[in-house]
Amino acid sequence: MVYLMTELPLKLKQLVDDFQLLTDKNERMDMLLFYAEDFVEVPEEIATRPFSKDHRVPACESEAYVWPQLNDDGTLSFYFAVENPQGVSAKAMAAILTETIAGSTPEEIAKLEPDVVYELFGRNMSMGKSAGLTSMVNVVKGYAIKSMQ
Repeated sequence: MVYLMTELPLKLKQLVDDFQLLTDKNERMDMLLFYAEDFVEVPEEIATRPFSKDHRVPACESEAYVWPQLNDDGTLSFYFAVENPQGVSAKAMAAILTETIAGSTPEEIAKLEPDVVYELFGRNMSMGKSAGLTSMVNVVKGYAIKSMQ
């Protein structure tokens, strides 16, 4: 494994560790589908349609959008929208990020690397899916870095 797992926020590290225990491709897909079903769209008090292009994830074929929220305690939370109803992978990634990095500090989130996508989804993704999912991670990381300035 190339990715330094100690650099991940704790909840995300634990999830990646769980995914590494899955040796069957179907089990991994089932777990990702579980997360996609857990996806909760951005609440209206954060954003409403039509969404601003400023929050759109570049290269994401599923038209994902991201909004950061700086919490009172200095941690960050993120909200997502996925406009493509068939965007199961984007919904899974959004749900995973929402669940595992919410409440992490900007410094912790800024250490994320897009390789975490491969740790979760495996390496057998299409180029388009890979680009979109890694872009989601990069956007989240970018918001964290920006909040530290």
